[in-house]
Amino acid sequence: MSIHSVTTDQPEKVSPLSLEQSSTTPSVKRQWAVGDRVKRIQRKVTTKHGWIGDYDYAWLCMPTTPWRLGRSRPKQTKTGPPFYALDSELPILLAAASGLQHALAMLAGLITPPIIFANTLSLDAETSAYMISASLIGCGILSLVQMSRIRLFRNYYLGTGLITVVGTSFATLSTANAIFNAMYADGTCPSTVAADGTVTRGPCPDAYGMVLGQGDPTYIRTYPTDSLIGTSLICSFFEIFMSFVPIRILKRIFPPMVTGTVIVMIGASLIGSSGIPNWGGGSNDCAGRPASGFFELCPNIAAPRPLPWGSPEFIGLGFLSFVSIILTELFGSPFLKNISVIVGLAVGCIVAGAAGYIDGSSIKTAPAITFLWVHTFKIRVYAPAILPMLAVYVSLAMEAIGDITASAEVSRVAVVGEEFDSRIQGGVLSDGIGGFLSALFTVTPLSIFAQNNGVIAITRCANRTAGRFCCMFLILFGVLGKISGVFLAIPNPVLGGVTTFLFATVATSGVRVLSYNRFTRRDRFVLAAAFSFGIGDLLVPEIFTHLFDGVSHPNKGLQGLFDSITIVLSTPFLVSGLVALILNLILPQEDADDDDDVVEEIVDVEAQPQVKVKEVHI
Repeated sequence: MSIHSVTTDQPEKVSPLSLEQSSTTPSVKRQWAVGDRVKRIQRKVTTKHGWIGDYDYAWLCMPTTPWRLGRSRPKQTKTGPPFYALDSELPILLAAASGLQHALAMLAGLITPPIIFANTLSLDAETSAYMISASLIGCGILSLVQMSRIRLFRNYYLGTGLITVVGTSFATLSTANAIFNAMYADGTCPSTVAADGTVTRGPCPDAYGMVLGQGDPTYIRTYPTDSLIGTSLICSFFEIFMSFVPIRILKRIFPPMVTGTVIVMIGASLIGSSGIPNWGGGSNDCAGRPASGFFELCPNIAAPRPLPWGSPEFIGLGFLSFVSIILTELFGSPFLKNISVIVGLAVGCIVAGAAGYIDGSSIKTAPAITFLWVHTFKIRVYAPAILPMLAVYVSLAMEAIGDITASAEVSRVAVVGEEFDSRIQGGVLSDGIGGFLSALFTVTPLSIFAQNNGVIAITRCANRTAGRFCCMFLILFGVLGKISGVFLAIPNPVLGGVTTFLFATVATSGVRVLSYNRFTRRDRFVLAAAFSFGIGDLLVPEIFTHLFDGVSHPNKGLQGLFDSITIVLSTPFLVSGLVALILNLILPQEDADDDDDVVEEIVDVEAQPQVKVKEVHI
């Protein structure tokens, strides 16, 4: 059965309960008597229909045969499963199965940023495993907030009321890498230089703390004000403020021209800075193929089977994971297609483990049970990071608006009107508060994820009960510390092959957003200017690093401003998004009749002498 038949041909299922509710007022629907609730729960847990329902579980697990999809065949009499709306009755087994799919679909995107952060800062295995666990637990808790839709006052809400889950934004990942590079360059983080000029970065957990922003006891005694509010904590209030700005104004300031440019450059920069380098063996110092030292081989000389960066063995492992994703999309069942990235990781790890590339020390050192605040960081303000993090929160708000719109579409709720605007407002507000709370959770800013929209579209289950099961699974994965140790043991080439695909999907999403533009001459001009800086910065990342070298003896404040500007200019999606934003605001709009897109139709005059060359206006 094709996916198309599942998502378009199936008539909607209307349960007797929904018919009963449709005739009642919203206030009556919210006021269930205690006795009725008890009876409904008892009926659900004690009957077969309450546990299993009439869902087609065989379809969910049935492999696909792609060579039959293109053949003409009679119309199928058997249709796909029914659509389950936000608050419709959902069998317990289906809710758990759908929640597990949501959790697994977003799992690779959740574990990738903390792993990359840990590798960039050369952190030990125990701390790295905790970062993964804290990220999973924080995502589960804050996703529950996003799904809640709590009314605050008047028409303002907290949360979207949809299955909108959160995770570490890749925008944060890209910017944090630039901030970490600045910290190593200015001596905030330690590094050593070998005799041959090879630079080796030392462990720097304080850098992770400075990005988050929380009080360190020693720092509190010295700087009592700055320590209470750190980088991420301060900047999160900017997104909270943006949530109270009318949605129409936000859409005018951040149209698809700007948001699409930002998303494209986020995906492209992550492919070049993390995906492909890890595919070759590692994105740490071994990627430079030094002649000696601890990182002479990848991932380091102490690994079970270290090899030079770019070795065919590493390339083959990453390619195996990448191909596994493609084969799962071709032959996998709807369940497996939703978790194709996890399948790629699993296949790559099985082969890598059999070949001896996996180091199990991270699994041994990881605790059986863990939770938030088991490890803490010296979290404080890094002044040059404030301006870039403000830009990150702006991009998070832009992403949230697009992701909420996509979630509303696949959930079959209104995408225009006052209710939809309140969902966007509640989602952006929850995003900003989530950035504040995630810093307290020792996690980098968490924002709305879009991976789950595909799960909703394929399974036809937009029910929030499934979303709550998803949150439960995420918290469970985080509490079980050994699971984080397993994730940390994934070899770099396997992770690189999967994340390259993952980051490419981000760039593809940006292309889709850009397709909403008319591509007039003005649109093409804005895009060309934005990509000039973004792509140029991506290909030659050192171009702006020496911009202020000519300024002699700047004071501490001025040097902090220089570092902040350098970070913004050295981050492709920030500089390209800034250029697109400014030009889109100052360049006048064009009328459709003023567009110079003229396609000349060349006609053979000798063959058709009566026909003249004409112009076709698009």
